Amino acid sequence: MKLVDEAEITVTAGKGGNGCVGFRREKFIPKGGPDGGDGGAGGSVWLQADESLNTLVDFRHQRRFQAQKGEAGMGQQKYGKGGDDLTIIVPVGTVVINVDTDEVIGDMTEHGQRLLVARGGKGGLGNMHFKSSTNRAPRQSTPGEPGEERLLRLELKLLADVGLLGFPNAGKSTLIRAVSAATPKVADYPFTTLYPNLGVVSVEPHRSFVVADIPGLIEGAADGAGLGALFLRHIQRTRLLLHLVEIQPLDGSDPVEQVRAIERELEKFDAGLLDKPRWLLVNKADMMDPEEAQAEAGRIVAELGWEQPWFLVSGLAHEGTREVMLKVQAELDRLDGLAREEGEAAQAGQD
Repeated sequence: MKLVDEAEITVTAGKGGNGCVGFRREKFIPKGGPDGGDGGAGGSVWLQADESLNTLVDFRHQRRFQAQKGEAGMGQQKYGKGGDDLTIIVPVGTVVINVDTDEVIGDMTEHGQRLLVARGGKGGLGNMHFKSSTNRAPRQSTPGEPGEERLLRLELKLLADVGLLGFPNAGKSTLIRAVSAATPKVADYPFTTLYPNLGVVSVEPHRSFVVADIPGLIEGAADGAGLGALFLRHIQRTRLLLHLVEIQPLDGSDPVEQVRAIERELEKFDAGLLDKPRWLLVNKADMMDPEEAQAEAGRIVAELGWEQPWFLVSGLAHEGTREVMLKVQAELDRLDGLAREEGEAAQAGQD
């Protein structure tokens, strides 16, 4: 199974056109000199970031991309037409890696950003370049150079403000359906979500943030178990994590141990992830009586020694979700304000 957040593509730039061997042939001009033109340059391959895309799913269907080749030169010193460049659209947040050298070629972080990944071949020289005092009628030209070919790996780190964490079947997709217009697949079995989903949560006009629904993590994810570390990289760029846990897991396991298991995986993958703001959402509160649910949530929080904000919610019944999203927006606004102040202070220090 290929996962959408990672794709391999082959890009081939266009070959340059061949140079032409030609001689001037006109009435009253016997033995005209060489006038073969140069070939046109081959087209190059570019990647361009577009914020309207959020997955690499299209690259499952098309994996080879080739730019147009240059046309050959012609007589009368006519140059061949250059090949058109090929532009491949990728989501913002795509990291481009050369598979052969394992080198990162570029990181597409801004809308409209362009990256040259394969340069077109130069056109060949026509025979007009080879005339000399001793060789008045050269019959030599050079072929066009081949374009560059590269095997690229595209990795998408979703640019989301908020990441949803949790074991498989914790209710992450149900929550994102409840608070945004996204419609990820929801079903009652683990690993329903195979690809990361993005949802835009609009708390009021012109105030919104992006939530990433990351496929469920299990113990050993940092070492590749389940859907593994493939998706742990997505939460590296988020500013706030919402950690979902079932109030009463279907398999009878302890919610406290589930939270601790994911904390261990985060620490193994990148210890810095535990320093991010992380709020606990005790989900599926509608499965118990309100009083029992409140008591069980209190027990989970107490056993964890949880010090950051926590909430009792039900994504399916839309209970408490609106209040959580309003508080998330307020927290993101606060983080934005702090970042602006730090930037202004740094600027003032430079001046």
